[in-house]
Amino acid sequence: MTTFPDPASESSIVMYGTPWCGDCTRSRRLLERHGVPYHYVDIETDHDAVITVERLNGGLHSVPTIVFADGSVLVEPSNKVLAAKLGLSQ
Repeated sequence: MTTFPDPASESSIVMYGTPWCGDCTRSRRLLERHGVPYHYVDIETDHDAVITVERLNGGLHSVPTIVFADGSVLVEPSNKVLAAKLGLSQ
């Protein structure tokens, strides 16, 4: 089952990724370093998540795809872009 951000939940960020993706690891480290709660979904083990990522990315399996509670999406963001979205200092 695909999970979307729930503003009422503690983790209102959903990151779709794969275990072998270097950009996913980098983004996860940034979130964890700053104590930002998020829900990670491995698209290799969740078929519904693959469909969601494809829908969000015009048919591509681009990861990380990060969905925020406000409905905005970042795809393969740099640390600078992700930190700016979250209001964090790098």
